[in-house]
Amino acid sequence: MFIVFLTFSENKAQAGELMAAHNAWLQQGFDDGVFLLAGSIKPGKGGSIIAHNTAVDKLQHRIAQDPFVEQRVVTAEIHEIAPSKIDSRLAFLA
Repeated sequence: MFIVFLTFSENKAQAGELMAAHNAWLQQGFDDGVFLLAGSIKPGKGGSIIAHNTAVDKLQHRIAQDPFVEQRVVTAEIHEIAPSKIDSRLAFLA
């Protein structure tokens, strides 16, 4: 399982014009069964994604294709988590 932090970068002002493409990219991640959750980092610092069902190199490639990453609206940081305790509602992540 992975947590991806997308922190606003030098081209943050371009976020509005790239939002539709970024949202389409996010939807593809959900459609492919890789993204479980996506949302904002408050207050206004960027976004985050919880991903699973992929290898780190494939996730890195996917993240690099995000229009926000390509245009340096955000910088991406990927953290891999190896869960040792899981609530039964999230057992599918094990």
